[in-house]
Amino acid sequence: MTTPLQSANAPLAALLRAAAVSPLDSTGWVRVTGSDRLRWLNGMLTNHIQQLTPGAGCYNFALNAQGQIQADLTAFVESDSILIETGSDQIEKLLDHLNRFIIMDDVELADITAERRGLLVAGPDASRLLAAIGLSCDPTEPLQLTHITWRAAAVDLIHAHSPLVPRFELWADSATIAALAADLFAAGAIAVSPVALDHLRILEGTPRFGTDITDRNLPQETGQTRALHFTKGCYLGQEIVERIHSRGGVHRAFSGFVLTGPLPTPGAVLEAEGKPVAELTSVASIQLPDQPAPIQLALGIIRREALASAEVRTLTYPGGSAIPIALPYAVP
Repeated sequence: MTTPLQSANAPLAALLRAAAVSPLDSTGWVRVTGSDRLRWLNGMLTNHIQQLTPGAGCYNFALNAQGQIQADLTAFVESDSILIETGSDQIEKLLDHLNRFIIMDDVELADITAERRGLLVAGPDASRLLAAIGLSCDPTEPLQLTHITWRAAAVDLIHAHSPLVPRFELWADSATIAALAADLFAAGAIAVSPVALDHLRILEGTPRFGTDITDRNLPQETGQTRALHFTKGCYLGQEIVERIHSRGGVHRAFSGFVLTGPLPTPGAVLEAEGKPVAELTSVASIQLPDQPAPIQLALGIIRREALASAEVRTLTYPGGSAIPIALPYAVP
């Protein structure tokens, strides 16, 4: 895909103040078919798949029997199938995990990642730019998938999860995505780098599986309650999730941190009074628009008692200190 700008040099300001475009090269897709697909998948994931209407989606965790997270994903219900969107690096493990539980069910799973190309359009001006090239974005709730036609080509338009700025995803064949990108750049969109997108992710406080979430984590430790439904009935790992819910929580919590001092590496441990209380999972020095100096932010997991007492107990790492903050970050 060619762009008029070198994406590595594009500013974060494009995402926060205007409209930015980036290929979705690290996203994978699985199609679920078969007459038992809704009932079966509802019993495999943490959210309520069976209540979704065609075009609607929901964020989920796939758990093992011990309640530990095996993958995260968004499921979209179609009239004849269910589409699962996840990281491309999660596809193999997710398919292995799910296939083990297809026994007497009429369910088939197919990796369709190679059939689709995606484009992210994000920022306050995203809707306007999409409308300018002939893609109407009627107001919808997040996690809605709409089938549209653009220049006689089929395009899937997704209103994505967006804690800070509007996000849309376009999915089609390679030639159509290239044409959409060209029109969006001509309309004023700016190409952005993976670094800028990761900075936005950290500002949002959106954990990434494999970085901030691992297969050792329990769902409530991640802070992503949007992935959980507590009244839908049984699913794999549900007993652990419900036990945590009924007993009042977990011992560790996902949090953001403002750092003072040299930028640590991921995996750095925070201490309070000489005792380890947190581990940083994502760290970045972020230059916000119209600000004189970068801010140093991190995501990580902290013990709840340390989070509760952080106002009176300094959290430190070698050469610096950290203050827990609520997420998303309040961008000026």
